[in-house]
Amino acid sequence: MTKNIVFTATYNECENIEDFLNKVFSLSEDLDVLIIDDNSPDLTWKLVQDYQIRQNKIKLIKREKKEGLNTAHKLAYQYAKENNYDKLITLDADLSHDPLIIPLFLQKLNSNPFVIGSRYMPGGRNEMGLFRNILSYFGNKLIKFVLKIDIDEFTTSYRGFNLRLLNNFDMKNVTLKGYSFFMGTINLLKNTGNNIVQIPIVFRDRTKGESKIPKIEIFRTLKNLLLIKLGFIK
Repeated sequence: MTKNIVFTATYNECENIEDFLNKVFSLSEDLDVLIIDDNSPDLTWKLVQDYQIRQNKIKLIKREKKEGLNTAHKLAYQYAKENNYDKLITLDADLSHDPLIIPLFLQKLNSNPFVIGSRYMPGGRNEMGLFRNILSYFGNKLIKFVLKIDIDEFTTSYRGFNLRLLNNFDMKNVTLKGYSFFMGTINLLKNTGNNIVQIPIVFRDRTKGESKIPKIEIFRTLKNLLLIKLGFIK
């Protein structure tokens, strides 16, 4: 029997975390959940602790301070490997990613090392505001052109890893930080010869809480893309 774990990073998600967990545990799949919380001032971590009382398949790692999304994802990847999980699913806790399609990720991972949810392939949809939508759409088009990888999405965190099928890949080797980390992960997967499969997702703008991604991160990603193109970043 395969061991599957779902990971999300939280910082001030008290308005969303219970709904997120309810949706994950409504699935018929046998799933463990890992939450890494950066000491949320709104006590998201306390709500997770309360939820653990009635659901023992949740693991909470509470860090002392805000350490960044990339370090949380690397820690989750390491945790999954060290605890002998077969598949790791990562997604946002703000319900912009629909947890109810996790089974589709798991199905695709049966024969693929990596699966990414795409807003921009046929069947996908991005429901962000117009300005952010335009930046994201053309930003992903530019990344595709520069990296020469035949997928339509590079920046969403809705992803799945088959830890048994991945070849020569370790997330700790992704050097980019912040929002660029997600692009860097795709680039490392390509450079290590791992097949990348995409499935359509609908990305919905959060209805509760505030976005944690500064708009300037989009431009930092484009700067890092140039550094990759020039060979300064692998």
